[in-house]
Amino acid sequence: MTRVAAIDCGTNSVRLLIADVEGDTLTDVEREMRIVRLGQGVDRTGRLAPEALDRTFTAMREYAGMIEAHGAEKVRVVATSATRDAENRADFVSGVVDIFGVVPEVITGDEEARLSFTGATRELAALRPARPYLVVDIGGGSTEFVLGASGVEAAVSMDIGCVRLTERHLKDADPPSPEQIAATITDIDAALATVRETVPVDEARTLVGLAGSVTTVAGIALDLPEYDSSRIHLSRIMAAQVHDVTRNLLHATRAERAAIGVMHPGRVDVIGAGSLIIDRIMREYGFGAVVVSEHDILDGIAWSLAG
Repeated sequence: MTRVAAIDCGTNSVRLLIADVEGDTLTDVEREMRIVRLGQGVDRTGRLAPEALDRTFTAMREYAGMIEAHGAEKVRVVATSATRDAENRADFVSGVVDIFGVVPEVITGDEEARLSFTGATRELAALRPARPYLVVDIGGGSTEFVLGASGVEAAVSMDIGCVRLTERHLKDADPPSPEQIAATITDIDAALATVRETVPVDEARTLVGLAGSVTTVAGIALDLPEYDSSRIHLSRIMAAQVHDVTRNLLHATRAERAAIGVMHPGRVDVIGAGSLIIDRIMREYGFGAVVVSEHDILDGIAWSLAG
């Protein structure tokens, strides 16, 4: 058995998984998330904002204490879209080294896709869903599209994410206007057309959706009074439910979104764009349902430390 610590630093959140890995079993010790909005303004300025770095490093210092307390033997820190895009990512790298003593890996979209696929599909066999899968990981800055049956066969990362699209089209929208929604859809649909050039999405038989936008939509569709990962994980949400939830979120005020029981406070401002991404994927690619996974790139990072 090996105790490992995986840190995923994305555009919207920084997450920690401390787990025991033994053979084909990964057992959670701690699983934490903090919304830090590292990607604040990156799409516009090309730089990580000082206050965003401060929020991120504060969360990471908390995580470092937990890693030490639990005695993790191996640590891997992975950073994705916002950090890839930032001119001053060296500031981020030096801060992470100070906190964890390891150099963060600013991974490519292809590596992000591979880790997401591994994390999402290791335990799907018990459900016996039809293969190949199209795994869709909707992040803050980018969305990864990965096709495969037992491994990655085709993958692409597109610069559509809930934070990026909110800042581009829906910022301060309460609720968004039809014109703002239409502009967001135009961006998403253009990206989905580009995906088809690399990933044969029509070959997929099961859509697997990852990350907070998808799990939040699932929690709302399931009418949960509060967020319950055990109910959400591996749930199957029908396209009609996704369409209804998305429409309601886009017509809701900020206060109405904040009052939803499953809504994390850090997702209130970006859930409209996030839900619209999964909604357009299902419409454009013709999926009647999505299997929702709570396990994603974070679990893939943990599995990568098992060897």
